[in-house]
Parts: sequence; C-alpha cells; structure tokens
Amino acid sequence: MSKQNSFMKNASFLMMASLVSRIIGLLYRAPLQTVVGSVGMGYYAFASNVYVILLLISSYSIPMAVAKVISERLALKQYRNADMVFRGSLIYAAIVGGIACLLAVFGGKILLPSNQQEATLALQLLGPTIFLSSILGVFRGYFQAHNTMLPTSISQILEQVGNAIVSVLAAWLFIKSFATDDDTSRAIYGAAGGTLGTGAGVLIGLLFMLFVYAVNKKTITRQVANDKSPEQESMRQVLKIILLMVTPVIFSTCVYNAGGYIYSYLYSTLMGRVGLDKDIISSLYGEYSNCFISLINIPLALSSASSSAMLPEVSALYTRKDIRGVNEKVNTAIKLTMFICIPAAVGLGVLAYPIMEILFPSSSAVAGDLLLFGAVSVIFSALSTITNGVLQAIGKPRIPLRNAAISLAANVGILAIILWVFPDLSIYAVLLVYVLFAFCMCILNQLSMRKYLGYKNQFREAYEKPFLAAVGMGIAAWILYYGLHLLIPMRIVCLGIAVIAAIIVYLILFVIASKTSEEELGKFPFGRYAVKFLRVIKIYR
Repeated sequence: MSKQNSFMKNASFLMMASLVSRIIGLLYRAPLQTVVGSVGMGYYAFASNVYVILLLISSYSIPMAVAKVISERLALKQYRNADMVFRGSLIYAAIVGGIACLLAVFGGKILLPSNQQEATLALQLLGPTIFLSSILGVFRGYFQAHNTMLPTSISQILEQVGNAIVSVLAAWLFIKSFATDDDTSRAIYGAAGGTLGTGAGVLIGLLFMLFVYAVNKKTITRQVANDKSPEQESMRQVLKIILLMVTPVIFSTCVYNAGGYIYSYLYSTLMGRVGLDKDIISSLYGEYSNCFISLINIPLALSSASSSAMLPEVSALYTRKDIRGVNEKVNTAIKLTMFICIPAAVGLGVLAYPIMEILFPSSSAVAGDLLLFGAVSVIFSALSTITNGVLQAIGKPRIPLRNAAISLAANVGILAIILWVFPDLSIYAVLLVYVLFAFCMCILNQLSMRKYLGYKNQFREAYEKPFLAAVGMGIAAWILYYGLHLLIPMRIVCLGIAVIAAIIVYLILFVIASKTSEEELGKFPFGRYAVKFLRVIKIYR
C-alpha cells in the first residue's frame, strides 16, 4: 500500500470514528437537557470546562505526543526504545493524571466561578475520569505510532456509546434518588449524574485498548527481543525526553484550548457583577456550550482525525529530512479537511435555526443565533488544528504554544473589554472571541510553517474551489428547506431532505469546479462510493 493510501485509510478510520462518536455525543445532549434542565446543563458545562482543562494538562494531547515520539523510533526500527517510551509514558500519565484527579476532587471552590459553585459535585465526580483518560491516551498514541488507527477508532465509538447511555440514565437516577423538589437541587444532582457517563465511557474505551494490547503482546515482545539497535535508551533518558517533548505539546494544547474555561469564568464573573441572575448566566452558557459547541465539534472532529493520522507520517518524513514529502502530506491533509469543513460551516449557518429547533427542542432562539454567526469558526478551528499538528510533528511544539498564548491573551483582553463596555452582548461576546482566537491561530501558525518548512498554501485548490461549491450548496439547501416547510409542517422531514440534497449538490459542484478526477476523488474517505454515485448520474462517464 502506498504512503498516500495509507494516510487516507488511517484518516478515514479516524474520521468515521470521530464522526460517529460526535454524533452520538450530540444526540444524547437533547434527552440529557430534558432530564437535567437548562440550568443543570449550565452546571454541567461549567464543570466540564474545568474538567477539559485538567484533561488537557494530563492526557488530552498524550496520544499525539506519544505517537510522535514512538513513531520516530519505529522509523529507525528501534523497537526496544519505542517500548521503553511506551512504559515511560504510562508512568508520566499516571503521575500527571493522578495530580489532575486530585485537583478536580478538592479544587472546585477555586477552579469554578464563585457564582457557579453548584457545579462542584459534578466536577468531583469527573476526577477519576481524568486519571483513566491519561492511561487511555497512552494506549491510543502507541497504536497510532504503529500507523494503525482502527483500535483508536473503535475505542472512541465504544466510549461515546457508554457515555450516552450512562449519562442520561445516571442523571435521572441521581435526581430521583437524591434531589428534593427544589429546582436548584434537581439541577445539581442531574448535572452530577450526567458526568458519570463520561467516566463510564472512558473506562469502556480503556478496557478495549487493554484487550487490543494483550492480543498484540506476543508480536510486540518478539520485536523488542529481536531489536539489535546499538542505541538503547534508559528509563531515565526516556522520562527526560517525555518531559522535554511531551510536556510542551500538552501545554501547547492546553493553552490552545484554555479559552473555553477562561471565557466561561470571565463571562460568569463579569455578568454577575453587572447584575445578571446566576441561573440566567448558567442557562445561556449551557446553550453556548452544550448546543453550539457540541454541534460544531462534529466537523472539527474530522480535522482532528486528519491531524492525528498525518502526525506519525509527517514526523517520520521530517526525521528523514524529506521537506518536500512533509509539504505534500500537509497539502493532502488540508485539502481533505477543507473538503469537509467548508461545506459543513456553510450548511450549519444556512440551516442554523431548524437544526437547533430539531436537535435541541428545549433550547431558545439564542442557540440558533450562536450557530448562525459562529458557523464560520469551523473553518478557522479546523485549519488551526491541522497547522498545530504539523508544527508539533516537526519538533516545534513551542511554536504553537507561543502562538496560542498570544492569541489567547489578546482575546481574553477583548472579551473583558466587550463585557465591561457592552454587557448587553452577553454570551455573543464569548462567541466573538471564540471565532477570533481560531482566526489568529491560523495566521500565526501559517507564518511559522512558512518559516520552518517554506510552506505555501494552495489557496485555490484547498479553499476557493470547495467554497464556491459550498455556496451553491448553501443556496440550494436554504431554498429547499424553507420551500418544503411551506408545504410540509414536519421540520425534521424537510431538514433531512435538504441535507441529503445539499450533500449531492456539493459533491457535483465540487467535482465540476475542481475538475477532480475519479482517481483523485476515490482516494478521499468514502470516495469510491461517491465515484459510483457520480457515474450513475453521468457526472463521470
């Protein structure tokens, strides 16, 4: 199998798994919101923001970091050193994950805004999940380094299935067992019960990865035993490498994603000072976090999958000083990501209100506004994820860290000014800086890639052609949905037809605009099925 096809295959596995996982994660939010209520979902969101920060520090980027360090050794056939890095990573993950777990359990009063302390119980129950996620992250990175994404893909799906089932069930049981008739009590225990699903999902994913490792244990042991490489690293050397290389990657991702936590803390604090009721603050932030962010995370999961699939190969190419190969791999990843994320952004924006009304029937019009104005963030966030991964893969983890710190500092300042001067903007100010942050990261990372790789964006191929096709798709989807809704009262039927038609229209317009051949399209994820369909309707002859 060629390296290009290998990348596409791995990207396809991760994209499919990420897409299925995020869709499952999205679908259970509606029943969870019905059980917990809008205020409870606000508590859930505030606890989740702290959880995400602690997860970022302890484990979120461990798969990427472990994949990079191990893939470098596998490229040189240093199997013993690769195994030593794996074991050292487990030690690192256990220590850092354990510390983060303790912070979640005992640090709620400090980590949560003063007017959102009702989320403390939910945060405490998320503590053990952080530790388990750290260990799970090492196993996922280990198999990604071996250029196989199937175990990670399956574990992601199993994790989300367990999360979805347990979250709704535990929230209902907690409310029934512990809550009083008071609405605040119901919100507190509902949010806490909902967080148990996260832990259950991670545990299921970890058990599956342990099973996969056990199945491959004999092969791994044989490779290590037959390794004749003269360069043998000690555990001390490995831990030093992890601290020097993995830690910057983790902190880069942490700074890059810290905005959610900082924005929520600043938003809740400043809105409380201008007199906005704390339950309204929780409710509005719940719609932003649980409705808007959950939706746009679906296409963003695809860019993250593309980045994860690309990283081991880019790292190996850069180790061999094949700069041209690195740039070709980056171009492929960006084209693939933009092929998906540009039409996703347009579609989410055009159909924002019916999407929110159907998926989150208990949400207000604010959720539709957020999706309408914030859909463009999908493009910027996806591109920044890819470029972030590239810089980490070529051994420059401090560069995206610096870029993220600059972008975050600037946007925190902007948010504070907006909320202080124009408090009526409320949650829309948070949306604005969310988009601005991703845009700043795109620009700064692009400049860094040009400096270290001489990389130049293929603007026309990667952006212009899919954008033109997406505009035509958006117009068709808008006309079809609202036209059908005049005749058919069922929104879900109208939306389903409009989405299916939009996919077909986009595919046709993209092939026409880009003059993509059957062979080229066939290399994309699910491209063979697209080619067969286009042959049926005579686009390909």
